[in-house]
Amino acid sequence: MNSTALGCYASSFHLGVKKLDWIWRNMKTAQIYHCDMRHVTKHMFNNVTTWLRSELYKNRATSLLDNSPLRDFLSKVVPFDRLERNIANGYLHALSITASSYQTGNSVSFYQGHSSIEDWTRSKRESLRGTLHYEHLMASAAIPLLFPAVEVRQSFYGDGSIHQLSPLSTPIHLGADKVLAIGLDSPHDRQPHSQVKHPSGSSIAGHLLDSVFSDTLDGDIERAERINATIDVIDEASLKKLALRKVQTLLINPSIDINKVAQRHFESMPLPIRLLLGTMGVNKDSESSLASYLLFENGYCKELIDAGYKDGLAHQAQLMDFLNISEVPKARHYTRHP
Repeated sequence: MNSTALGCYASSFHLGVKKLDWIWRNMKTAQIYHCDMRHVTKHMFNNVTTWLRSELYKNRATSLLDNSPLRDFLSKVVPFDRLERNIANGYLHALSITASSYQTGNSVSFYQGHSSIEDWTRSKRESLRGTLHYEHLMASAAIPLLFPAVEVRQSFYGDGSIHQLSPLSTPIHLGADKVLAIGLDSPHDRQPHSQVKHPSGSSIAGHLLDSVFSDTLDGDIERAERINATIDVIDEASLKKLALRKVQTLLINPSIDINKVAQRHFESMPLPIRLLLGTMGVNKDSESSLASYLLFENGYCKELIDAGYKDGLAHQAQLMDFLNISEVPKARHYTRHP
């Protein structure tokens, strides 16, 4: 979602960043999913009727929460109509939103970009050119079980990290020579002499989500580094035959334990969501990372933004070298609000 917003403001990058910062610093959970008692209770009742396979409700989507408010929110803050202009004017080469098809099991990269880009199909992944819109983002953000699958082009899709065996594949096919990746693999503090306990169901669920969102990225970056090393020892004729080229990568992971941050802000979550998580054994002291996927209150978001800014400063020299920047650009100041 952040990449899409920046793509829409590619002609004025500083303005896009400023708008994103304002949006996240003023975020509320209710903008992402229904979190009041009436909606949560009604949604759970709908799930029960669906699970009972009633003929009246059998085609209704099931999920823990209803994130329909996100659709309205995106329609207000993401100006998709700017994408084509940015591409035509050369400010943006391409933008891709990846989702996982529940019908084929493939990772599908929906993209909008320069006419020179060709579609691609590889094992368990494919591309589809077209005009991007809100449903693509909704599909890409449909975390399994938490949020409902989304229909796009007569097929249902879920979160883009599922089935995504090669996260670097899409930017490389779109023509990238460099890939800057912001990872989610944060360090997890554990006391050296703490008692080993059997993991709870909620801890296992959180662990599975963490694996889906981070493991494949780390492995793909290692693969890219091995290919770069191989290219250094292969002659030019062989390189053309194999259609290989170097792709530089830079991965920045959080230096903080995101789960610990979520624990500190657990009480800021709406009461119905805390009660719902409580039925699954998740509370402010639990080790499960489930809460971090459902926390959207501005206090939590601000702490993550500030931590990310500090991490950026810590990697400033690497970033400047990677982006071929000789000096830090002066910040621009805007008076216009989103």
